[in-house]
Amino acid sequence: MACGFRRSIACQLSRVLDLPPENLIKSISAVPISRKEEVADFQLSVDSLLENNNDHSRPDIQVQATRLAEKLKCDTVVSEISTGRGTVNFKINRELLTKTVLQQVISDGSKYGLKSELFSGLPQKKIVVEFSSPNVAKKFHVGHLRSTIIGNFIANLEEALGHHVTRINYLGDWGMQFGLLGTGFQLFGYEEKLKSNPLQHLFEVYVQVNKEAADDKNIAKSAHEFFQRLELGDTQALALWQKFRDLSVEEYVRIYKRLGVHFDEYSGESFYREKSQEVLKLLDSKGLLQKTVQGTAIVDLSGNGDPSSICTVMRSDGTSLYATRDLAAAIDRMDKYNFDAMIYVTDKGQKKHFQQVFQMLQIMGYDWAERCQHVPFGVVQGMKTRRGNVTFLEDVLNEIRSRMLQNMASIKTTRELENPQETAERVGLAALIIQDFRGLLLSDYQFSWDRVFQSRGDTGVFLQYTHARLHSLEETFGCGYLNDFNSACLQEPQSVSILQHLLRFDEVLYRSSQDLQPRHIVSYLLTLSHLAAMAHKTLLIKDSPPEVAGARLHLFRAVRSVLANGMKLLGIIPLHLTSRRQLMSQQSLIGTSECFSPKGKYLNSLILFQNILL
Repeated sequence: MACGFRRSIACQLSRVLDLPPENLIKSISAVPISRKEEVADFQLSVDSLLENNNDHSRPDIQVQATRLAEKLKCDTVVSEISTGRGTVNFKINRELLTKTVLQQVISDGSKYGLKSELFSGLPQKKIVVEFSSPNVAKKFHVGHLRSTIIGNFIANLEEALGHHVTRINYLGDWGMQFGLLGTGFQLFGYEEKLKSNPLQHLFEVYVQVNKEAADDKNIAKSAHEFFQRLELGDTQALALWQKFRDLSVEEYVRIYKRLGVHFDEYSGESFYREKSQEVLKLLDSKGLLQKTVQGTAIVDLSGNGDPSSICTVMRSDGTSLYATRDLAAAIDRMDKYNFDAMIYVTDKGQKKHFQQVFQMLQIMGYDWAERCQHVPFGVVQGMKTRRGNVTFLEDVLNEIRSRMLQNMASIKTTRELENPQETAERVGLAALIIQDFRGLLLSDYQFSWDRVFQSRGDTGVFLQYTHARLHSLEETFGCGYLNDFNSACLQEPQSVSILQHLLRFDEVLYRSSQDLQPRHIVSYLLTLSHLAAMAHKTLLIKDSPPEVAGARLHLFRAVRSVLANGMKLLGIIPLHLTSRRQLMSQQSLIGTSECFSPKGKYLNSLILFQNILL
């Protein structure tokens, strides 16, 4: 894509270089915009054409760029050809650029950037994404936020690319922690508290029993025995476990709804407690299972006794472990979904675990193990789970909504919003997601209330504000101006910069599809929002000739469309603020002159949102 310009350039280059256009397309990239000077629209890296040459025979890159540029000619698409540092640069005919980009954005809608030649020949795949995976009977800790929103982003992106995606929430609903929780509830639990505030009480019990078990070996022994009863199917133990699980899942579903996240399947470690025994038998039949003097069962992945390559798959009492259940789950999913790829989204502390699981699948004879991928991420620092020093995700969501509502309550016109609570929550979620996605996923970060509530700068609040602002322009002027436009009216530097940036969207999507990092899209959307903000100050609609106003409105509409597309991929629901009373009198409002409607009034929702954020 890049609206077909990249292919047009590749076709001309193919005739000169005697190479198929398909071999050249990914070497032609859109040029990032520059605030200092006007730049070309596309560039070809000559170095990429010579990468097969060794260093001794490789000719001077700059000389090669100049020679190649001299052999190329301008045409109806390319209006200017120049050279840079090791590049050949192409400038697209300005009116053609304007008309083609804006028409493509509007016609492709949510598919803009995804129909690019960069994705041509991409086979449709069946992809399983496992993410979120909170521990049953513990409140949804804010540390789970990363797995949830990262996994949701990956699933959104893969679906947008045309793949069939299955979203799985693999709950931590089995294991020794339930031995601790079962024992703890018997010692410290109260049915009344469980009924009135189940998850809070279960969490308090879990923290308390951990503290007691550290000093009392009898409690630790009782916890071990309780889990063993679970493994053996003890009715009473299973009934208590089921109660904890049902209460927790009910709470998770409610929180996922607030986050705008959904799952196709809720499974859990408990589903595989029996199948994990089959895995142990299979490992044993292949001669891979070894018994230790302590009575545990291990798999030596090194073959020479390297302690770092030993994976324990069974406790001395015969109960299963996390790794055993993950092996069983992977085998079951291949049987059920016949996936082309399975992606696990967990923190980087589990990197070794998944390496061992994938390696065991390989040596068990499952060649499809190479289709499994672990996407690790850093931890949210400053939060503990076992010492009681915890910030819960729901507390964060409630605090954000509360603060936003407080700001809105101070505005006289806030009552005009149809759903102020929903508006406040969406702004807060955008702030959380952008804070998390701005850096490398593998990086740790310190949770900061100041950053979450920051309303200025490169934040999710800024993206929501920009989208709401542009949507307001469409509501105000759309009826009269969105039929057609004159591309000659959009040749100002601010317009051209936006058009050049819109050209790059497919490359940004392609880059994120390759490394599954959302930061590329975040950076792109923030730059787009800044360009829109600058253009909004100078490319006035009010009092402009109809032809000029219509063209500018088309430009802003295209920006809003691409902004919304990117936000949705990130898991952010774009704001479409609506007021019960659509227009307010001019005298009662503040702001920028370009926001006036043809009748001389502002759109109320825009002013409300400005006041909420600023």
